[in-house]
Amino acid sequence: MLALLGDDGSRRFANVTRRVRYANDVQALWYLRGDVMAALASTQGEASARGKVQQVTEMFHGLLPGSLNSRPSTLRG
Repeated sequence: MLALLGDDGSRRFANVTRRVRYANDVQALWYLRGDVMAALASTQGEASARGKVQQVTEMFHGLLPGSLNSRPSTLRG
């Protein structure tokens, strides 16, 4: 997640960077995806941010309780 933000993003979004860096567990990181998405979208556009966050989302496979896994969205067409 920090790599996605990059050096410039880490400076611009210091609060998000700090929260990601000091997250206590995988579940905390899971919930921070939205904050990272918002930061990326504001600098790179939503489509680019969505693709990058999707790559991170795949890294959580098998690490979360079933109730926290992403579900397919009917909004993507």
